[in-house]
Amino acid sequence: MTHEKWIELREGLRSSVGKNNFTNWIEPLVLAGLRDGVATFQVRTNFVGNYVSQNFGDHILYTLNRGGADAQRLTFSVPDQSRPSTPIAANDDAASGVADDVVGAPLDTRFTFDTFVVGKPNELAHAAARRVAEGGPVTFNPLFLYGGVGLGKTHLMHAIAHELRRRQPHLNVLYLSAEQFMYRFISALREKRMMDFKQLFRSVDVLMVDDVQFIAGKDSTQEEFFHTFNALVDSHKQIIISADRAPGEIRDMEDRIRSRMQCGLVVDLHPTDYELRLGILQTKAEFYKSQYRGLEVADGVMEFLAHRISTNVRVLEGALTRLFAFASLVGREITLELTQDCLSDILRASDRKITVEEIQRKVSEHYNIRLSDMIGPKRVRTYARPRQVAMYLCKQMTTRSLPEIGRRFGGRDHTTIMHGVKKIQELRTTDSQIADDLELLRRALEA
Repeated sequence: MTHEKWIELREGLRSSVGKNNFTNWIEPLVLAGLRDGVATFQVRTNFVGNYVSQNFGDHILYTLNRGGADAQRLTFSVPDQSRPSTPIAANDDAASGVADDVVGAPLDTRFTFDTFVVGKPNELAHAAARRVAEGGPVTFNPLFLYGGVGLGKTHLMHAIAHELRRRQPHLNVLYLSAEQFMYRFISALREKRMMDFKQLFRSVDVLMVDDVQFIAGKDSTQEEFFHTFNALVDSHKQIIISADRAPGEIRDMEDRIRSRMQCGLVVDLHPTDYELRLGILQTKAEFYKSQYRGLEVADGVMEFLAHRISTNVRVLEGALTRLFAFASLVGREITLELTQDCLSDILRASDRKITVEEIQRKVSEHYNIRLSDMIGPKRVRTYARPRQVAMYLCKQMTTRSLPEIGRRFGGRDHTTIMHGVKKIQELRTTDSQIADDLELLRRALEA
């Protein structure tokens, strides 16, 4: 079994061990080999190996065997630190699709610019990522990519790293998640190796930090991240950061870090539209047709999926993967009927109806006001504007009529709801804060 195959299999562990555990402990594991029933993983330290073995060993063995491997036990090895190495450098097994190093997080070889489907919602982010990947003079620093789950942030981060390594293999490129940064910082403190930590992170040519929102509220980690950030910017080194929201929307992030992250180019990856989803499906389907030779796809199936599954690209691609695997196993053409049977649970989840009550709750939480005040009679601006935002979202995201919405807002008349909706429609084009609030709330409700 190759490391590339392990990368595919390990995704099944994300839900069972939790996102944080997956990012900290499972994702950095590198499958070095599988022989005589023993699966060997490379880890950064013996501590990591022991912790993974004790806490996730059974999960990993189950995942390996479910994927067709014959694994009875796990071993963990720490690579020889004396050998010269560069973060994110291709190792001797590059032909098998592995691209990683013990210093940085592994790169997924599938995540390149060639496999990134470009559409209107992501064209600016793609163009900015391409510009940085060219490796010329630093024109905007940092490049900050943000968007919801499954919209392509990590794909673009990996693509930049791959392209930089291809164009300028001498560059010291370091890619890792914010949680891995925090873990290394804590380890350095515990082991009294802070000088080594500072030297490592401040000697890179390109620093790439994924999901930076995870260091929010971690004061000591933020302090070190801030100093690392400044040192690299002052040295004209490129920084690329991703998050699930804009810098100004990350709560518990220090103002000075927010300010630094906003001083470069901040680019939003918008939710996918129908055309982009269809393009992604068609690209992925062509790949699967080459893998599952002889499988036919009936007309209208891709269009059906692009319409019905609009949550995020991961769900969309996962659905297509399951569909092709199922059709191959049963030896049937991929028809609309087979698609509906095979993906019934995903389709049901995609049909989840957003309620007026859910919108009211989310809006009150977002603006930090009590739900009773938002739907109550008070007309002060503190409550009136969030109330109108909630009315607007109810009109846009539910099938409820204006009178029905009015009844759920304290028995208000439908003309009041109409006025509130119209007011927000006007403000969203002139008030950037309202526009940002609406986008953030819509994403939260659709997640």
